[in-house]
Order: sequence, then C-alpha cells, then structure tokens
Amino acid sequence: MKYFSFSFIVTFLGLIGAGFWGFEHGGWTIALHMIFIVAILAIMEISLSFDNAVVNASILKTWDEYWKKLFLTVGMIVAVFGMRLLFPLVIVAQTADIGLIEVWNLALDNPNEYSNKLTAHHAEISAFGGIFLLLVFLNFLFDEGKEVHWLGVIEKRLGILGKIDAISIFISILALLLCVSVVAQENKLAVLLAGLWGVIVYVGVDIVNSMLENGQKDPSLANIAKQGSIGGFLYLEVLDASFSFDGVIGAFAITKDIVIIMIGLGIGAMFVRSLTIFLVEKETLSEYIYLEHGAHYAIGVLALIMLLSMKFHIPEIITGLIGFTFIALSLWSSIQHNKKESHS
Repeated sequence: MKYFSFSFIVTFLGLIGAGFWGFEHGGWTIALHMIFIVAILAIMEISLSFDNAVVNASILKTWDEYWKKLFLTVGMIVAVFGMRLLFPLVIVAQTADIGLIEVWNLALDNPNEYSNKLTAHHAEISAFGGIFLLLVFLNFLFDEGKEVHWLGVIEKRLGILGKIDAISIFISILALLLCVSVVAQENKLAVLLAGLWGVIVYVGVDIVNSMLENGQKDPSLANIAKQGSIGGFLYLEVLDASFSFDGVIGAFAITKDIVIIMIGLGIGAMFVRSLTIFLVEKETLSEYIYLEHGAHYAIGVLALIMLLSMKFHIPEIITGLIGFTFIALSLWSSIQHNKKESHS
C-alpha cells in the first residue's frame, strides 16, 4: 500500500478540488456530479494506461537511480500537466491561430467550442500516436534477440524478420498510407504529415541518443530504451504522450470541463506512476515473465485502434477492455508457467 499512498493523497485533494469547482458553478448538486465525473475519468485513465505502466516498468528496471527518479518526478510533471492540460491547449492554439491564454479562456468560457476545435484534429493526433505505438510494438515483435516467447514458435519466426533492416518502419509507413487513403480528402495531407512525424520522432530519439552516447556498442533504440540516458528518457516521454492521446480525446465524450478533465486524468496518471514503481521495486516482471509481452500486444492493439479511429468511432471502453484482457492473459500464462517450473 505504501507505493500508492501518494496517489491516494492526490486523489483526495483532486476530489476536494473538483467538489469546490463544482460548488462554485452550481452548488452541492453540481459539486457531487463533478466528483463523480472525476472518479470516472480517473478509472478510465488507469484502465487505458495499465499496459503503459507495465512497459515503463520493463524499461525502468534496468535504469540507474538517477534516471529512474528523473522520469518518475520530472517525467510525471510533464505527463500530468504537459500532456493532460498543455498539449490540448497548444493544438487548439496552433490550429485556431490564437494565444494560449485565449485558448484557456475559451476552454473555461465556451467548453463546447474548445472541445469541437480539439476533436476536429483527432485524425492527425491518432496518426502520430498510432504510428509511434505501432513502431514500439513491431520492434518488440521483430526483436531477434528476445529469449522469452509468449506465443512460442510464432514469435520465434516473427523475430527472424528483425534481421531485415527497417522492416518496422516499412510496415508502419504502409499502414500510414492505407490510413491516408480512407480519410476525407481535406485531411489527407495533415494525416500523412502527422504519421510521418510519428516515424521521425521515433527515429529521432535514436539519432539524438547516438550523438550523445556515441561510445556505446549498440546504439539501436531497443537498446537505448533499456538504459538510463537522455535517449531513453525522451523515448519514455513520447511513449507516455502517445498513450495519453486517446484518454484526452475520449475524456471530452464524458465532460467538456477542462479543469475536471485535468484533475481526473491527472489522478489516473499518478496511479500509473505508483503502479510503475511497484512493478519495478517488487520485480514483478521477473516473476511473471509474459507480462511484458501482454503489455506490448496491448500496445499493438491500441495502435491499430488509434489508426482505425480516423475512420470509425471506437468507444474508449473497448480500448480499455482489450488492453486489460491482454494483460490478464499474459499474467495467467505466467502463473501457469511458474507452476510447471515448480513441478519440474
């Protein structure tokens, strides 16, 4: 319970803040309603980001204490305030060509218009996040050096494809071109550019780290992510950002109040942080060997859902349930594996 104590404190303060915000806008009835909405948003964020916590833990477990603390402090500030509050404001500011203060006032005074301006760019956001997450999944799937295989011979054979240079980028660009072909004509260029930026950012993290850490033997992003470095830190930040896109956009289907959205998603993000610390310090991933696989398959499905959402509406509950299902199945498989090992 000690790992989650700070998250419970943040939850308590967040609920008080939501209640006060609601009371100021309509008395006790609205206050209770706002508290309820915050709880729903927090649960949604946790369910959507559980696989994010597992992947974070699988990477952080090999980092030194300095980089771990940096990500779990500075990184979480960026995750809570940067991605849940500032990022949507920046999108609206850039597309509407107005200042951030004006956008903030718009979000408070006319939340419906603010929501419409943000969701109007859902396709571009999904293209960037979907392609980045797809690259994360494919590079895990095609990792020929992976020794543990959840799906046995299937994963072993797919790992052989890792010998082909840039196979993940090739598949991701094909997926992007397919998505561009089905979106509305006026969105094609924006979606293409956003998806290409997803590829550029993924490869760019590799380049930045190679320039700063040119003494390492293997400068590939798969290796970068496993060590405490500026490249690994940037990789996790963009990964967390890609996970948060879906939650931020989906939150507007529940409420248009940006303050309530920030509080609810912020609480959820704090629990993801606590869960990450728990998984790292308890070495849970070492005990349940397929958990990391389940999380990456959940990432692959999330990437697919984000790309499909450019054309079709997919409820957030489906995203959350699919991710939870993969995590649960990988946990069950790990337990069964441990039982067989104990009897052998």
